Amino acid sequence: MNDKTPADILADLDSGRIRAAHPDPDAPGGWRVDSAVQSAILGLFADRETRTWNLDGAFQFRDRVGLPVKDLLDSVEAQAALAAGKPWRVVPGGTTVRGGVYLAPGVTIMPPSYINVGAWVGEGTMVDSHVLVGSCAQIGSRVHLSAAVQIGGVLEPAGRRPVIVEDEVFVGAQSALLDGVLVKRGAVIAAGVILTGTSRLYDLVHDRILVGTLEEPLVVPAGAVVAPGVRQARGEFAQANGIGLSATVIVKYRDDRTDARVALEEALR
Repeated sequence: MNDKTPADILADLDSGRIRAAHPDPDAPGGWRVDSAVQSAILGLFADRETRTWNLDGAFQFRDRVGLPVKDLLDSVEAQAALAAGKPWRVVPGGTTVRGGVYLAPGVTIMPPSYINVGAWVGEGTMVDSHVLVGSCAQIGSRVHLSAAVQIGGVLEPAGRRPVIVEDEVFVGAQSALLDGVLVKRGAVIAAGVILTGTSRLYDLVHDRILVGTLEEPLVVPAGAVVAPGVRQARGEFAQANGIGLSATVIVKYRDDRTDARVALEEALR
């Protein structure tokens, strides 16, 4: 990838030809990180020259020359989505999508939202208001990122797993997924849940504790319904004063009732 120009790298990321991480059944968690792609994205920041963009006088910004905004109207990817009958919807009101972001057909983005370089967003996904999708994050198809969701990004060190949200996941309002956490297909994350790659996740259904590390970040099981909870703090002082700590808990696994509550409304797309 060293022989490619910054424009080539952005084009490959835009089209989905290269990804910061991709599904691989033989890799930990079913995903393989491509450190060469992450290094290539870091290389885009190496040119410290800046320029000013002035788009019709209404949108002005100044940034590195290698990191423009994504062409949402006339790019090959935009035209392909339109031809497929599933054009992107980017509702007006302050959203920014950086160059080097892949948007599959049928993606809807509500304002204001921000999607950073290297991110990948699958078909039919809804990115709601005030959502951040960080650099290199991988978001599957038919995902709903509710209002004010924060999806962490990663660029360095190259090789570290980005946050990954697989297909048909529902992420509730004001939740945060950070530090390489992997949310498997069909999971439901309740409003206000914060999960990092090193979080402890208490599974009340299977009587187990799922723990992530820097080397192997937390994996949320497929179909898990995760809600915020509390746990008793250790020590006599904590017990005497009724001190509890926040915890994240799997309260059930997805069923028909859950499906009905988080069903994606196609009319909104």
